[in-house]
Amino acid sequence: MNTYPVNWLLAGDPAIRWQTLQDLLNTKPAVIAQERARTVREGWAARILSFQEPDGLFDGGLYNPKWTSTTYTLLLLRRLGIPPDTSRVHISCRLLLDKGLYTDGGINFFQSMKCSETCLTGMILSILSYFHYADDRLEKLVAYLLKEQMPDGGWNCQKYRGATHSSFHTTISVLEGLHQYRLRKNERKSEIGAAENRAVEFLLQHHLLKSHRSGKIVDPRMTRFSFPPRWHYDILRVLDYFQEARIPYDHRMDDALEILLRKRGRDGTWPLQQRHAGKTFFEMEKTGQPSRWNTLRALRILKWYNIE
Repeated sequence: MNTYPVNWLLAGDPAIRWQTLQDLLNTKPAVIAQERARTVREGWAARILSFQEPDGLFDGGLYNPKWTSTTYTLLLLRRLGIPPDTSRVHISCRLLLDKGLYTDGGINFFQSMKCSETCLTGMILSILSYFHYADDRLEKLVAYLLKEQMPDGGWNCQKYRGATHSSFHTTISVLEGLHQYRLRKNERKSEIGAAENRAVEFLLQHHLLKSHRSGKIVDPRMTRFSFPPRWHYDILRVLDYFQEARIPYDHRMDDALEILLRKRGRDGTWPLQQRHAGKTFFEMEKTGQPSRWNTLRALRILKWYNIE
């Protein structure tokens, strides 16, 4: 492995450093834990936590405004990898569940909707599971998601409007939620694993980015790497999920992996290519410049699949 990008990552924020130590360098757990603990005291995550309001909300909302609401802030803190036992975050987790749990077992923050939102339910499940939020109601979220899986193996938040084909965006959010839940709970483990396998097969059948009808790339934005991805699907996000879930190599990943390799700069880093429009507390990295987040994620994907 080129040593420059790794050393560059280690010179970054604590959230970058601890994940680099764990995912790329296999450092001793005690050293990793010490570095991870710094995330709530300094750097990006500590700065984000400073915006939490006394009632536990961020920017006064559960889902809006994007991207400073409680949902998207906790989703970002999960990606930054702050310690799951960060107690102040559990106040926010409770709000998401207390205010969002709907009669059908999923999450619904919208008065105009008479059913839960599948993509949102997956995101909330990933947040609550990651932060080890102890509440039996998480099982309702899992049951809702398993019930909503479509015949082709994925999920689509527009199913209630008659959608018959799964969505890349919804499917990755649900997969991340189920994965986080299965890491920490034993309930329905085999059933959840089977659902994940069907969804992974759905994505592989589409070579991670292609239309099942035309064989062409569904949306060029799926090949442009952002961080954080918010609710958006792109091939860096899905490949990072694959390495985290330890999905074995499949030749149908080749198109996405080739794109990933083509985007690597001469110095071994990957750029931040796009940013999803919306309100933010602050920007961690600049569009068009080398991105520690994208470089970290790309390198751990290549490490898992043993690609130079």
